[in-house]
Amino acid sequence: MTDISTNKPPIWFWVIAVVALVWNLMGVMAYIGQAYMTEAELNALPEVEQALYANYPAWATAAFAIAVFGGAIASIALLLRKKLAKTLFLISLIGIIVQMIYNFFISEAMDVYGPGGMIMPVMIIIIGVYLVMLAKKSISNNWIS
Repeated sequence: MTDISTNKPPIWFWVIAVVALVWNLMGVMAYIGQAYMTEAELNALPEVEQALYANYPAWATAAFAIAVFGGAIASIALLLRKKLAKTLFLISLIGIIVQMIYNFFISEAMDVYGPGGMIMPVMIIIIGVYLVMLAKKSISNNWIS
């Protein structure tokens, strides 16, 4: 059996793992900002955005929470070189997909934000898929166990 200490991850693995943690912590901050938005903050938004927030269903909010908290915990697991990172990144990705289904197909977010409003959600999906693939590669290379 191969000793994990002999299969040290390359430097780029650590850089990406730290960036993934920062990225997901920014997502946690965005979630907290949305979930705990005060009435005054909501009223400061344009009316069309106020309507989006007012109609945001609990299941989409839950998917958002699963996506960002799952990603943050997965990033920590990746930094700790734990296989659990892959499962947690996969759960996070499922949360991302559920949330984006709401944003793309059910809500009127695309009408409010226009085509440019699709850039960040598409980027989030791509990064989510990449992090699952990175965790899978890390397991197959015995960088994490």
